[in-house]
Amino acid sequence: MIRLEQISHAFDGVPVLQKIDLHAEPGVTLALIGPSGCGKSTLLRILAGLVLPDSGTATVADIAVTPDTLSQVRDQLGYVIQDGGLFPHLSACDNVTIRARLAGWETDRLRSRVAELAALTRFPEEGLDRLPAQLSGGQRQRVGMMRALMMDPPVLLLDEPLAALDPMIRRELQDDLQAIFHQLQKTVVLVTHDLNEAAWFSEHIVLLHAGSVAQQGTAAQLSGDPASEFVRQFVRAQRTSVFGAV
Repeated sequence: MIRLEQISHAFDGVPVLQKIDLHAEPGVTLALIGPSGCGKSTLLRILAGLVLPDSGTATVADIAVTPDTLSQVRDQLGYVIQDGGLFPHLSACDNVTIRARLAGWETDRLRSRVAELAALTRFPEEGLDRLPAQLSGGQRQRVGMMRALMMDPPVLLLDEPLAALDPMIRRELQDDLQAIFHQLQKTVVLVTHDLNEAAWFSEHIVLLHAGSVAQQGTAAQLSGDPASEFVRQFVRAQRTSVFGAV
């Protein structure tokens, strides 16, 4: 469903990705983790066609990501970023339905799909007419997820969607997102700084360092059999862990 082959890229001559090979099968959640500047978000932008790599091939839903296929690729994707990335002048409902309205969906179909997504994400229907500034951080993230799911794409890209939330709201959304992923069986690529969060969502964790794959596997494998001193130090820096004290 998703494949990255020998992906390399540099910004202003500074390498940010170096010969990355990754793949995710249909219905799998792949977690990308690592320190700031390691290339996590750049990989996501390459999959979305927002950045074209200097070399290598990115494939989404059997479509190679090229300048000529960007429209086709983006039809296969839902994309969620921190704080939802909502248009501030549009209501929650209008944010959710913007692509569907551009595609010419009729009013009854729009209403039905929004109600379905509100129930799925546990977003209160009375909040659909509110502007993003009138919503809580958790509610904005739920709207962002609804927007990403509106066209029922097979692939979801999530770039640290919960990073700005307080711990209680973050935990609640982690539970809800995990249930959504399991229910819908989408292919998901999730970027996070948090190893606990990565382990909560996925058994396939890819730890990046300086633009390369430092190690991939389960959280227990990264903790119990680190491939390098960097991996050991990164795991130790996570103060609490779903797999025990480290």
